[in-house]
Amino acid sequence: MTSAIFQFSNNEWSKHANYGNSNCATAQVVLCFASKKILSSTGIYQSVKEQFPQAQIAMCSTAGEILHDQVQDDSFVAAALQFDNVSVQSAVVNIADFENSYSAATALVKKLPQEDLTYILVLSDGSMVNGSELVKGLNDAAENKSLITGGLAGDGIHFSSTLVGLNDEPAEGNIVALGFYGSNIIVKHGSDGGWQTFGLEKQVTKSIGNKLFEMDEKNALDIYKKYLGPLEAAKLPGSALLFPLSVTMPGKTQPVVRTILAIDHDENSMTFAGDIPEGSQVKFMKANFDMITSAASNAAQNSSQNENIKPGFSLLISCVGRKIILGLRVEEEVEAVLESIGDQTPVTGFYSYGEISPFNGGGHSCLHNQTMTITSFYELP
Repeated sequence: MTSAIFQFSNNEWSKHANYGNSNCATAQVVLCFASKKILSSTGIYQSVKEQFPQAQIAMCSTAGEILHDQVQDDSFVAAALQFDNVSVQSAVVNIADFENSYSAATALVKKLPQEDLTYILVLSDGSMVNGSELVKGLNDAAENKSLITGGLAGDGIHFSSTLVGLNDEPAEGNIVALGFYGSNIIVKHGSDGGWQTFGLEKQVTKSIGNKLFEMDEKNALDIYKKYLGPLEAAKLPGSALLFPLSVTMPGKTQPVVRTILAIDHDENSMTFAGDIPEGSQVKFMKANFDMITSAASNAAQNSSQNENIKPGFSLLISCVGRKIILGLRVEEEVEAVLESIGDQTPVTGFYSYGEISPFNGGGHSCLHNQTMTITSFYELP
């Protein structure tokens, strides 16, 4: 396996000086991460296609771009991957063509050949797609036989609309899957948040899908504002990124984190990146710098095959809420990852509206919020 990382700026490509072993002309897969403004530019896909003529090209808007040890805004970064004995197939659907996110996800997976399918990378619209239903559909269609990781596209801190594309200009509503085939590909994953709960546990007593109305038979938004205090409540929905919810769904023992995407003051509701089923037990969460960077390091360790074999490439997908908390020190989260997986591994990725990965112990994939999720690629000789 060979890989290289690039930046595209002012219509010029620059290859990272230390991580540029891939041949542009023969690259199999190119993963592109950029701000929505850049991906909206006329002819952006053609610019990538001219540089990587044989590649399957996936593009995704972000809330920040990761280029090895740097975190950038309003930039365009790319990773070019080439394998010796691994084949890659791709598929795309648009949420507008389906009744719901679950049916879109199942149709997406079914578009991929199933024989020898080892791993699926998913990049999804982050505004129109229900992440929980998306992941449920992915798992059911894949019958939990293939590892699935990925993330939801971002739009900075605007939460307006997102763009995703496959071998074409990126567009709203797209969901892309890249399938990796054969026994020579090994993909490891790690995901961790570093957030801690506070306050009393409450039960969801009224919700519809990813929209929350009541906890303990009281208005959920009023409770949330009370916990935040008047200063942070006045900054909603932006301040909600700093105070997500820990959600233990009925019948589950392991909680997931859910981030608020929108507030509706007229109906006193909160809309989350994933479902909040009635009967769920929820607690408020908070984090600090040390907890987040430590969690990023832990995620990297879980994505490593062993200490002696380094990945050929690692994909980092971290939540926009983490980026906001870390502020000017956001690159230290990425540096913590590199300290664990090794600085010689090419790394790119993006800040997202949701991360897709199993828990570190394995099992089926879940929608996560507020995590650093890492996918590391290895190819056997």
